[in-house]
Amino acid sequence: MKIKKDDNVLVINGKDRGKTGKVRFAYPKKQRIIIEGINFIKKHSKARGAVRQAGIIDLEATVHVSNVMLICDKCNKPCRVGYKKLEDGRRVRFCRVCNEVID
Repeated sequence: MKIKKDDNVLVINGKDRGKTGKVRFAYPKKQRIIIEGINFIKKHSKARGAVRQAGIIDLEATVHVSNVMLICDKCNKPCRVGYKKLEDGRRVRFCRVCNEVID
């Protein structure tokens, strides 16, 4: 998965199209991420004693990684991500717009 935790991303599809946010959690096996302030859902919860309040709670739901684009730190544009090997053997992500290393 080319999107990682703490990356800034732009939502390109869905009800929150055009919004940007920071990735809070990444789930590589499911190819999904949670973005701060994006894709809120309402969950109805029953009271569980003094632990939890009953009512409707707003939660951030996951977004599939195909519906977001990484925002490059160098050029501040949404970009596709590629991988390349450096001379020292490290495999790093790079921006396909400006060819700068992201990691």
